[in-house]
Amino acid sequence: MLAFEALRAVDERDAYANLVLPPLLRKAREKEGFETRDAALATELVYGTLRRQGTYDAIIASCVDRPLREVDPPVLDVLSLGAHQLLGTRIPSHAAVSASVELARVVLGDGRAKFVNAVLRKITAHDLGGWLERVAPPYEDDPEAHLAIVHSHPRWIVSALWDALGGGRAGIEDLLEADNERPEVTLVARPGRSTPEELLAAVGEDSGLPGRWSPYAVRLAEGGEPGALEAVREGRAGVQDEGSQLVALALAEVPLDGPDERWLDGCAGPGGKAALLGALAAQRGAALLASEKQPHRARLVERALAGNPGPYQVIAADGTRPPWREGSFDRVLVDVPCTGLGALRRRPEARWRRRPEDVPGFAPLQRDLLREALRAVRVGGVVGYATCSPHPAETKAVVDDVLKREGVSAEWIDARPYMQGVPVLGDGPDVQLWPHLHGTDAMYLALLRRTA
Repeated sequence: MLAFEALRAVDERDAYANLVLPPLLRKAREKEGFETRDAALATELVYGTLRRQGTYDAIIASCVDRPLREVDPPVLDVLSLGAHQLLGTRIPSHAAVSASVELARVVLGDGRAKFVNAVLRKITAHDLGGWLERVAPPYEDDPEAHLAIVHSHPRWIVSALWDALGGGRAGIEDLLEADNERPEVTLVARPGRSTPEELLAAVGEDSGLPGRWSPYAVRLAEGGEPGALEAVREGRAGVQDEGSQLVALALAEVPLDGPDERWLDGCAGPGGKAALLGALAAQRGAALLASEKQPHRARLVERALAGNPGPYQVIAADGTRPPWREGSFDRVLVDVPCTGLGALRRRPEARWRRRPEDVPGFAPLQRDLLREALRAVRVGGVVGYATCSPHPAETKAVVDDVLKREGVSAEWIDARPYMQGVPVLGDGPDVQLWPHLHGTDAMYLALLRRTA
């Protein structure tokens, strides 16, 4: 029932599972009998169903006598949950069918429960591999359609990711598979406020591992609870993907001639990178200005920065119409709004909400933010343009266009040396991280130095 409620919230309210599921789990834990393993199963059902929605839709469509758009969404949610139990877990078939039919009877009524029972019994005829042979077109006939169904991504996203990789079949399949894996929970020990050693000691050697690339990262074993850690509760550490940490660290590592006293995070919400930048700035005696357009997100930034030992200020301001003067800062980061195609592991429902037309829709804002960031930095200062998307139209194309058309004099900085130890960073000068190569979100970073 809990998993069904979460899926309905995702469908009806365009909510995100990572926001609606935790309060549902907390409420359920207050009820006698709801244990940790129950929470783990509910989480797997929700996220597994959302990740594999495209695959399950194709299978369900072959088992019903009408187009899926004519199946009521609540019925389709029950069918999808049942399909995931049958094809994506080790739950015995009879138990999966029985539980799904009982759920349908409670939330949908006896008539629809019979429909659910009939469809799920058809699905039990084959395992996942057998169904994929039946519903996915052969790779040789239509590679993108094949990959879209087998790996449960919209076809246009398969095409965009393939273009971004510029490689063969192995690369795209590895990436799509990585998008469907449960991501690790990664912590960041904010410099000067906590250490990775403290976090590892707090979680225990059986529950934590050092980060792969960031010196401040700690990876939690499955089921680890960040909120139980004192350093996280106090804001001395936080939850932050290692790719996001690397972006902030790279910006901070670029050498500067002249002063290094004023840093700007121009798109600071919800505050993870700002908190890391603020801690790094404090160690050097620099001040951070964190700017976020949306007031409610600016409050999240304030919360993330609370207790930072160095000087900082948080403001609610539009980075495309900034209140600061040109040339005010030595280092500037703009992690611009984007389609979020680089974080599909964490928000699997986003792949089904985005449309191809969303990509050009972000372009004017991304260009405006980068242009103003280059104006905000002094001559000789450095700008980091970052985005959680590997789509070429949101990454290098934005930077190239601003440098060519906006009349801002800047030069590329090779970002690769500032991600020491990270392999497979391409030809530069920009960097694209990948889930299947680096275990991070697909973060993009371009570093630029203002020259005039």
